[in-house]
Amino acid sequence: MKGIDLGRGLILRNPVLGASGTYGYGTEYTDFLDLSSIGGVVVKGTTLYAREGNLYPRMAETPSGMLNAVGLQNKGVHYFVEEIYPLIQKYPTVMIVNVSGSSIKDYVETAEIINSLEHIPAIELNISCPNVKEGGMAFGTTPEGANEVVRAVRKVYKKHLMVKLTPNVTDITKIALAVEEAGADSLSLINTLLGMAIDIKTQRPKLSTVTGGLSGPAVRPIAVRMVWQVKQKVSIPVVGLGGIACWEDAIEFMLAGASAVQIGTFNFVDPTICGKVAKGICDYMKQKGYTSYNELTGALKLEC
Repeated sequence: MKGIDLGRGLILRNPVLGASGTYGYGTEYTDFLDLSSIGGVVVKGTTLYAREGNLYPRMAETPSGMLNAVGLQNKGVHYFVEEIYPLIQKYPTVMIVNVSGSSIKDYVETAEIINSLEHIPAIELNISCPNVKEGGMAFGTTPEGANEVVRAVRKVYKKHLMVKLTPNVTDITKIALAVEEAGADSLSLINTLLGMAIDIKTQRPKLSTVTGGLSGPAVRPIAVRMVWQVKQKVSIPVVGLGGIACWEDAIEFMLAGASAVQIGTFNFVDPTICGKVAKGICDYMKQKGYTSYNELTGALKLEC
């Protein structure tokens, strides 16, 4: 079946990607599945300089999901270029780098470095990070903040620019439009929802940071709704994620308007899930008589 062209040189074999933060650098999954069976891998959040992450505990199980507050622990972009890139550049799938930062300067410098890597066709810009110069407010929570950081990165990054949106806003469509106007090639949504859990025995928060990001099947209906709303407003491709646990879940996102999907939390349950979902989507399309993934994207029927 023909692949998915998301624009500006980003072409996926099929619509299933391993989500950042759950797929490591892809190397961790090569014992479980053939990476050529999936559309691509979004490697873990990469920052300009190394980050230690938050104190433990920083993960907690919740009903139908989990909370995390890892804090973007990574060894920095220079380590990625020198140590990781040589290992993953020959992988038989698309490798996308998730880029995070605490200032616009950080984002720009990191993106500029990755722009020089021949076998990395795209970055995913995580604009859910707090802007230290604006009192810690996340870049992606206002149209102005989102537009500013994307516009700055667009000036130096010449390949496919995917922007990951936070759901922790009043109207995600306004953020999506601002990001599109700033030059994004595609959008991925949703990032985690802000949540909290308390241990009633100790009467203390289950996370060292008190609050954290909620992911897993519990968030899927919200994510599907937001994908549908955003796709009504923007003309660029949307990549859907949030709680996908089987191929049927992925189909929901695509019917709502997603051109591709990412699988995150459920990789911890079943490390082969991305391959299973890719096959399930293909089988569903054959059953429906579709010959292109584009026929499935946005095929939601609203009439009675």
